Amino acid sequence: MAILSRRRFLQIGSGAGLAAAVSSAAPGAGWADLLGPAAPGDRIETVPTYCDLCFWKCGAIAYKKNGRLWKLEGNPADPLSRGRLCPRGTGGVGTHYDPDRLTAPLVRRRDRGDEEWVEVTWDEALAHVADKLRALAREHGPESLAFFSHGIGGNFLKHTFKAFGTPNLVAPSYAQCRGPRDIGFQLTFGEEVGTPERTDIANARCLVLLGSHLGENMHNSQVQEFADAVGSGATVIVADPRFSVAASKAKHYLPVKPGTDLALLLAWMNVLVTEELYDRELIEAHGFGFDSFRAEIALRTPEWAYPITTIDPETIRETAREMARHRPATLVHPGRHVTWYGDDAQRSRAVALLNALLGSWGRRGGFYYPASLPIPKYAGYPDYPKSARGPVDNPDGRYPFADLGLTNGIRAATLSGEPYPIKAWFVYATNLLQAMPSQEETIRAIQKLDLLVVVDTHPSEIAGWADVVLPESVYLERHDDLNTEPFRRPFVSLRQPVVEPPADQKPNWWIARELAGRLGLEAFYPWRDVEEYLDARLSGAGLSLAEMKRRGVFEGAAQPLYFDDGVPEEFPTPTGKIELWSPQLAEKGFDPVPRYTPHQEPPPGAFRLLFGRAPVHTFSRTQTNPLLAEAMPENEIWVNADVARRLGLASGRRVRLRNQDGVLSDPIAVKATERIRTDCVYLVHGFGHTAKGLRRARGRGASDAQLVTRYAVDPLMGATGMNVNFVTLEEA
Repeated sequence: MAILSRRRFLQIGSGAGLAAAVSSAAPGAGWADLLGPAAPGDRIETVPTYCDLCFWKCGAIAYKKNGRLWKLEGNPADPLSRGRLCPRGTGGVGTHYDPDRLTAPLVRRRDRGDEEWVEVTWDEALAHVADKLRALAREHGPESLAFFSHGIGGNFLKHTFKAFGTPNLVAPSYAQCRGPRDIGFQLTFGEEVGTPERTDIANARCLVLLGSHLGENMHNSQVQEFADAVGSGATVIVADPRFSVAASKAKHYLPVKPGTDLALLLAWMNVLVTEELYDRELIEAHGFGFDSFRAEIALRTPEWAYPITTIDPETIRETAREMARHRPATLVHPGRHVTWYGDDAQRSRAVALLNALLGSWGRRGGFYYPASLPIPKYAGYPDYPKSARGPVDNPDGRYPFADLGLTNGIRAATLSGEPYPIKAWFVYATNLLQAMPSQEETIRAIQKLDLLVVVDTHPSEIAGWADVVLPESVYLERHDDLNTEPFRRPFVSLRQPVVEPPADQKPNWWIARELAGRLGLEAFYPWRDVEEYLDARLSGAGLSLAEMKRRGVFEGAAQPLYFDDGVPEEFPTPTGKIELWSPQLAEKGFDPVPRYTPHQEPPPGAFRLLFGRAPVHTFSRTQTNPLLAEAMPENEIWVNADVARRLGLASGRRVRLRNQDGVLSDPIAVKATERIRTDCVYLVHGFGHTAKGLRRARGRGASDAQLVTRYAVDPLMGATGMNVNFVTLEEA
């Protein structure tokens, strides 16, 4: 079909506005009544699957009562959930019944951002997208398309776009979240910490957390292991400007000044080295450049760190000695969302170095060696075409240690047209206006595009700027690719449909295959449907789809986890050793040992803006979920109680936040508390939605993403540090 004509727009969309984007009621009247106890005579069915409320992908058992979705529980056979789901996983029932879901394909009717749509058929929408992509490929090359995705659901679309010929495939989870951590550990040990992280929390005798909010950042198996460690008497040390849930379990709480964590890490290492408390045997056998490293940190004493961090020197010494007492079962947690100040790869490298001194890598209670089940890839695909121009996001290797695509690099290329034009974005399951810093830059980049396509379950802010919106079925209504993440024991888990979608939503695999067919890429989809694809992969490992549908998860044989169990003591760095002094960094002109550099201070009367997670919400994705929204309908702004008294602000009083560039937030309630320092404020990420179709979440709380107008780019790998914004408080 040709691009939609004006006549067809008027025929389908006369009078259509935002109401076309979302369902008028929850799927099935009286759905909330289903959630009560089962009654005698009710027909109960169970279907194993795995969760999609965050990236952890916990195994779950879905229950249907009389044919309708009833409840979710953890799958006892799953190594990630261990039979338990977190609060948001249990509330996943609400994703199916959410009244704000997209229900049909939409094509933009007016200007971008107006959120006015024409409802079309799938055939019309996909033909429209395919026509535009073919035209752009003829004029600008297939590389002019960039694909943004989050989560395993993007796998099939990624396959389609690799077949189309673009290398520009990126995810915010790298440059806006974990990337600096992965690079810091690679530069030190030659390996990442992975997803799920290879942290042996359950066996740790001392756990150190720097701004890592276990219990609020609800990564299920980590939180369960944290509870196990605390219950078994492990020492917990927390350094955080805010007294978090994890801090309430700590033996030592260090209210470190925001932006000074690297100075604290260097001082801890200074104590371990000068007092000879480090793992001498490991460092002598496997360390590289220890003498140069020791000379570099010799001046980074606790007294040096005190005026920087505001942590008393004796507290720094005592906590360092506490770590040493329990080594190698001392785990300095690597964190996950580590894009803070622009020097994040070096700060993460300091975390890795501290773990190296404690001997925790490859040791029980530190970092184990994960294993994955050898499930073969699908064997029937042609080779992908090779791009002569290469990716656009990191021209001339500007960020020499970036090993994945940079979302902000794609945005910069879209704005500048260099090194070549990006003319289309295809966005899957990621709300870029909430995930990336500087909404203004993102919107300017969108306005330069010839095509923006968004695949989502809800009319999110990024969908509001799209030319075409494609409604995806939620995870309880679809198959996805197999989950084979490395873990303690190798496993594979299956996501399968539990119930039918309530309207004309489609699974991502179907969208990807249908679009590929319209782009002339049929050879890349030799399978008839996703079940044939899944069965082919499972059969190659001696398993079957029929068995996986029944079990949900298959766990392989146990493998060695630690050096003491027989894991080879090997470090795949260029030197083959733990690089305490880094030749890789020195060669590129960077500090071979991390150095602390002061960050900008808040202006007078302003506070550093910090943000984080909540146990009942995932990013900005779940605020419309009727069950999770009931548990936490909006966020609050944490303000030190003394500051609040000085400003005349009691808890519950509503204020607006104004950042250093004059951006003003929606009203938000004050939480006056002793549990935060006086120089910063804190709120939970993901609230303050502005999209018209998010009727439950729109205008509830304040959006940190709106206030993050500035960011600092990590020179090693290009991530965006976002804790560099400041706000003042004004009465609402």
